[in-house]
Amino acid sequence: MKNRYLFHLLLSIIWLMGHTARAQYTAQPTETIQPTDSIRPIVNHRIGFEVRPDYVLPTHRMLKSGEHKKMENKFYGIHLKYAFQYAADTYLGRLYPNTYQGIGISYNTFLNSSIGNPIALYVFQNSRIAQLSRRLSLNYEWNFGASFGWNPYNVATNPENEIVGSKINAYINLDFLLAWQVSEFWSLTGGIGFSHFSNGNTNYPNAGLNTAGIHLGAKHRFTTSLSRNAYRFNKGAEPLFAPHFSCDVVAYGATRKQVIVEEGYLIPGYFGIAGININPMYNFNRYLRAGISLDSQYDESANLKDNKAGLNEQGEIRFYRPSFREQFSVGLSLRAELVMPIFSINFGIGHNVLYRGSDLKGLYQIVALKTHITRDFYLHTGYQLSKFHTPKNLMLGIGYRFH
Repeated sequence: MKNRYLFHLLLSIIWLMGHTARAQYTAQPTETIQPTDSIRPIVNHRIGFEVRPDYVLPTHRMLKSGEHKKMENKFYGIHLKYAFQYAADTYLGRLYPNTYQGIGISYNTFLNSSIGNPIALYVFQNSRIAQLSRRLSLNYEWNFGASFGWNPYNVATNPENEIVGSKINAYINLDFLLAWQVSEFWSLTGGIGFSHFSNGNTNYPNAGLNTAGIHLGAKHRFTTSLSRNAYRFNKGAEPLFAPHFSCDVVAYGATRKQVIVEEGYLIPGYFGIAGININPMYNFNRYLRAGISLDSQYDESANLKDNKAGLNEQGEIRFYRPSFREQFSVGLSLRAELVMPIFSINFGIGHNVLYRGSDLKGLYQIVALKTHITRDFYLHTGYQLSKFHTPKNLMLGIGYRFH
């Protein structure tokens, strides 16, 4: 898969957000509702503006002091955002009264022409952690999207860029914010945030850029008045949630580049990834489910370094195709999932129990965003690491939740 598909996937997620907002989840069978002649969703809308002066963490020699340092550790971003929140008269509004989600666009600069000035398009979600006073709360927010407009590495035209190898890169951000409700419709936010840009190992180089800094913003809320032509819950009815077991089944695929680290050799071409996860979980409450997952994956690039066939006439390393057993693994992982409207975020840490070869040995980590199309069917956008630091591959697929 070419890295431009990250952008196409993001557009699909944004479309699904709008579709889900319009087709809002129906009430649970335990709820008593009053149906009328319309099912128009009742939501509150808001717009926001943010500035983010950040420090680029020196994780690469281009950013560290010394003779190899080629750019300043400065990063600036300007963000414009739209969000919607389910109103209190809806089922999701009662389950998640302090959560809103939407789309954002930002202009970013590293003050370095060899890197570029990327524009990011992303989805985000904001929710409350704690209410500190009547007007002040502690919130978190995540952003996930695609950034484009990079100036990637090219041995002939841009050899200075040793970090970024793609014109389009994934963008991930996490903020912890203090939100001050200035008036009924205006609020100010300020806090710290962390961002990551990379291509998910779909191209090389993929050193990634990581930033941290202060994020400041202002938001204006527009309240949509309740319509008499909408489904409404009876006054006094509370949303019910019964703890229960469920099981997620995910099928995914991707492509990746492979490097023989010991020799600094980039193997030509792209290699396919395919996998299936079977993940039974217990739903403790409306926010949290957790369990264990059986993870199987085929990696066409695994253990190539142990199957060298020598050099061709051009001096390039050639490889034998490894056996299926050397490229297929089965692991067990512990999973925890944060559940919110439309989105769920799944975290996992596991270990392969059926594998062969050093590339598949040891711990692996997974983080995935699930974007719900229906109550049970969702898009799966994930990323896998090895041993907490080595990028492995994207996990782009679909999932279904039983029960």
